[in-house]
Amino acid sequence: MSEGQKFQLGTIGALSLSVVSSVSIVICNKALISTLGFTFATTLTSWHLLVTFCSLHVALWMKMFEHKPFDPRAVMGFGILNGISIGLLNLSLGFNSVGFYQMTKLAIIPCTVLLETLFFRKKFSRKIQFSLTILLLGVGIATVTDLQLNMLGSVLSVLAVITTCVAQIMTNTIQKKFKVSSTQLLYQSCPYQAITLFVTGPFLDGLLTNQNVFAFKYTSQVVFFIVLSCMISVSVNFSTFLVIGKTSPVTYQVLGHLKTCLVLAFGYVLLKDPFNWRNILGIMVAVIGMVVYSYFCSVETQQKASETSTQLPQMKESEKDPLIAAENGSGVLSDGGGVGVGVQKTTAPVWNSNKDFQA
Repeated sequence: MSEGQKFQLGTIGALSLSVVSSVSIVICNKALISTLGFTFATTLTSWHLLVTFCSLHVALWMKMFEHKPFDPRAVMGFGILNGISIGLLNLSLGFNSVGFYQMTKLAIIPCTVLLETLFFRKKFSRKIQFSLTILLLGVGIATVTDLQLNMLGSVLSVLAVITTCVAQIMTNTIQKKFKVSSTQLLYQSCPYQAITLFVTGPFLDGLLTNQNVFAFKYTSQVVFFIVLSCMISVSVNFSTFLVIGKTSPVTYQVLGHLKTCLVLAFGYVLLKDPFNWRNILGIMVAVIGMVVYSYFCSVETQQKASETSTQLPQMKESEKDPLIAAENGSGVLSDGGGVGVGVQKTTAPVWNSNKDFQA
């Protein structure tokens, strides 16, 4: 099996794991929050991250992956930013209507595209832009209902979108810049995310629910669903880093909207949630957008692969010809009167590197 086929199988596996685990945890948390009354979402997320870190620590002890330390400041900043983005999303949901919160989630894709275009010089073809527009339109029809605006909720939503976009872009950038796997990055950043949410979680949850998480009555049923939710979260957190590392932040957001549609469909089929023609039409349009996006991404990836394979023989031929090599900046150059090796270097900021982001 070729490396390309292995990569494709790995990507499909990561996407499948992300969908299954995310839908499962939504169902579990819905039972925990709606049925059992445990509404402390931020504190629950901090427990998810603590369990994830403990699970990864056991996996490291069993030598299932290798610990690879790198820039501690980058890890700390990334972990804290991730924790802040989760807290802001929860606050946005608490201070806004459900419809406006869905609009906030929809805004993450165009914001990510804008940031990558401005700061990373990544180019998105018109076909990709068109497919994303279809996707966002479908999800909007299916999920957005009322749009009640308020100043505090709007500010929180803007901050949530920005921090979420930057955190997801950093996930992709850090993995490729420091050559670390999704597991290695998750293991090192988990403690910072968990501590950030563990400290702020009870305060945020108390602000949103007017209840104290420590005064809640923990029945055996509540504890069971909390433990189940934490166990599923290990797969959710791992698959998140895995998908962003193998694809891109935009693809991960597209996958997130697929999960939303699946959750809506599941709620209608099994839980008999309210459903109308808008939900059905929106899900159909969103699925079309996802299929078109996947198709165009596959076509562009194949084109890039063929271009790369065509350029490699040309580069090898140019290396054999000294004249061509000198014209390409890879011949022998004089440096300060001496003779030096002719590798011409062009220094550019790492954050502007296009090679870190492939659609």
